[in-house]
Amino acid sequence: MSPLTHEQSVSEAELTGAAAALLADGFRLALVAAHDDGDSLRVVYLFLAGRPDRRTELTLTVPAEQLKVPTLAELSFPASRFEREMMDLYGITPVGHPQPRRLVRHAHWPQNWHPMRTDAGRPPEFAAAGRFPFLNVEGAGVYEIPVGPVHAGLIEPGHFRFSVVGESVLRLKARLWFVHRGIERLFHDRPAGAAVDLAERISGDTSAGHALAHALAVEDALGVELPDEVHRLRTLLVELERLYNHVADMGALANDVGFGLANAHAQRVREQLLRINAQVTGHRLLRGAICPGGVALQALPDPVRLQELADDVAEIAELTLGNSVIYDRFATTSVLSRQDAEALGTLGYVARASGIVTDARLDHPTTELPIHEVGETAGDVLARYTVRRDEFVASVALCRRLIGEHRGPIEAGVELPATTRAVSGVGIAEGWRGSIVHRVEIGAEGTFTRAKIVDPSWFNWPALPMSMTDTIVPDFPLTNKSFNLSYAGNDL
Repeated sequence: MSPLTHEQSVSEAELTGAAAALLADGFRLALVAAHDDGDSLRVVYLFLAGRPDRRTELTLTVPAEQLKVPTLAELSFPASRFEREMMDLYGITPVGHPQPRRLVRHAHWPQNWHPMRTDAGRPPEFAAAGRFPFLNVEGAGVYEIPVGPVHAGLIEPGHFRFSVVGESVLRLKARLWFVHRGIERLFHDRPAGAAVDLAERISGDTSAGHALAHALAVEDALGVELPDEVHRLRTLLVELERLYNHVADMGALANDVGFGLANAHAQRVREQLLRINAQVTGHRLLRGAICPGGVALQALPDPVRLQELADDVAEIAELTLGNSVIYDRFATTSVLSRQDAEALGTLGYVARASGIVTDARLDHPTTELPIHEVGETAGDVLARYTVRRDEFVASVALCRRLIGEHRGPIEAGVELPATTRAVSGVGIAEGWRGSIVHRVEIGAEGTFTRAKIVDPSWFNWPALPMSMTDTIVPDFPLTNKSFNLSYAGNDL
C-alpha cells in the first residue's frame, strides 16, 4: 500500500465511531471489500477525500464461525448497499441493518451459497424463482407498470416497477443484477501483470477507465512509480473515451424526444471518434493500450481534427437546445436535488449536474493537469445534458494541450517487480461516468488474491428512481438516458 493510504485496524466496538469521524471530516465511503482468509474474514472499508488526496482504510477482522459486523447504514446510504452485497456474496451479516434483504442474489439463488467464499465450490442447483419483496403502493387509482428485465434493442437487462396514478409516478423501484458474471472472482490467481484484459471488460464502454484504475492499483501495491509522460498519455486515452461516450449520449437524449436529426449527427461524430481511437491504439474501444507498468500508443490524435469535431458538437447542442419543444422537455424534468445527490453518494456528471464538485483527476491526481471544472445546479435532464456538452469542450481542450506538450516516445513501460509478501493497492480514475475505484491484493506468489471494483454506476443507480418521483411515466426513457448507467459495471 502506498504512503498515501493510512491503514487502521478496528474492532467491532470501534468501527462505527471511526467511520463517523471520517465522514464528518469530509471523506466518502468509496468501497467495502470482504476477504476470505480461511479461519477468519476481513472487511476493508476504504474512505477517500480529495484536494488534498487522502485515503484511509479501516480493517475489521471477524471469525469465520461468527460472521457479523456492525452496520454503518445509519451513517451512510452507500454503506447499506455495500453491506447487503457483502451479505449475499460472503454471508457476513450486518447487525442492525434496516433493510437486510438480498441485493445481488435473486430469489432463485440458493439460500446458503455465497459464491465469493473460498470453499463455495460449484453452484448448487438453483431453485424456482420466488417473488421479490417489492413495496406495494396502495390507494385509490394506484396501479403498477412492470418494465423489463427484457428490453427492446441492445439494452442490458433490468427490471423497473412503476407505482403510478394516471401517468404520475409515485414510486419507481429498479431491480438489477441479472447479469452477474463473477468478475471479481475471475481475477483470483491471475498474475499481477496479466489481468488488464479482464479489467477492460468490466464495462465495455469504459475500457480505458477501468484499465487505468486497475493499472494504478497494481502499481500502488508493488510500489511502481512511472514518469509523468506515461500518466499524461494515459489521461489522453481516458479523455478520448469521454468524448465518444458523451456525444453518443447527447444524440440519444435528443432522439428520445423525437429529434432524430441531432442524433444522426451525434452518431456521425461518435463514429469519427471511434476511428480516431483505432488509429491511436489499434482498437475502437481503446483496449490494449494501458497496462500495469506502462502505456502503448500507435499514434497521437490530430488536434485539429479533434477541434473540428468539437465545433460539430457545439452546433449539434445549439440545434438541440434551440428547439423550444426539446428545451421544455429537458428543463425541470426528473430533478435530482443536491441534498439527495449527496446523501446517495452520486459521482461524475450526475453529481456535477446537481451542484456537487467532484472529479478524481483533481481529487486523486496522478499528474498536474489544467482541468476546467464543469457543473450545473438544477439537477434535471437539461443540466445532465449541458454538463456533457461542456465536458466535451473541456476534454477536447485538454486533449489538444496533452498532444501539443508531448515530447518523446508514445510507448513506455517498466517491468513489474516481484513481491515476496502479500501487498495491496488502490487505483482511482475519473472515467467518463465518474470516479472508478479498484482495490487489489497480491500474494507472495505474485498473483491476485482479491480484486474489488466499484464503477460509478454502483453509486448512481439509486439516484435514478429518486429523480423520477412526481414525474410522468413517458419521461422514464429520457430520464434513464440522462443518467445512462452501466448494468454490467454495477453487476460484477
